[in-house]
Formats: sequence, structure tokens, C-alpha cells
Amino acid sequence: MVRTGRLSALAAIIATSAIMTGCATATTDPPAGPADPSYPAQSADASPDVVVAVRIAGGAVTPANTRAEAEVGQPIVLRVDSDVADELHVHAEPARTFTVEPKSGQEFRFVVSVPGRVEVELHNAGTTVVTVLIRP
Repeated sequence: MVRTGRLSALAAIIATSAIMTGCATATTDPPAGPADPSYPAQSADASPDVVVAVRIAGGAVTPANTRAEAEVGQPIVLRVDSDVADELHVHAEPARTFTVEPKSGQEFRFVVSVPGRVEVELHNAGTTVVTVLIRP
């Protein structure tokens, strides 16, 4: 009698495992997001870009002294609209410099490979735009 109970329990476990495995592997819905043509192409395991929109107009910089977070290797994108020329300095290892022109729609992309704090500053304006905490 005990043996029959064990076999029933084992059969129930096997049936449950088969059902769960079938649910985990069967997918009929298309993935969300990439159908939009403006959606950036990325692998399934890639982290989305960290995007910071920067506006320089009439001597004012927006944002100023803001904070963001990213992971090592995660793309960081600075989208800049400016009415003056300047330089963006990324204080990371290695350091980067991007030339800002007086125009809209500029995009600067980089990744950081060392964890820590990374300041992005506008050189001529003397303003820290964003400090990014880079996590391992």
C-alpha cells in the first residue's frame, strides 16, 4: 500500500514537471517592442541604453547635476540640442571628449568598463550635466 502511494506521488511529480516544461517553452506571442521601427535593435539579454537628453540654450544647461545609473558595458547615450559650441567631457577610464556643435539632434554614445562614478561635464559652460553611477 505504501508503494502505491509513492508511485502515485512520483507520477504526479512527473506530470507536473511535464506541464511546467511545456508552459516554459511554448510561446506564440511576438516579442514586444522591436516591431516599432524606432526601437533600437538589441540582443535579448542586452540592457537598454541609458539616455540623457541635454539642452543648452541661452546660457542655461538642462539637466545640471543630475544622477543616473548604468551597468558596466551598458550603452550611455547623450542626446544634445545646443545653441552654442562646447565640449562634453566624460570622466571615465578611458576619458572621452565629444565636440558639441550649435545644432539640434546630436547623439554621443559610449560605454564604461570600470565600475564607479562617471561625471559628464560641459567644458566651456563649466557645468556637470550628469553623474552616472556605474555598477558591476
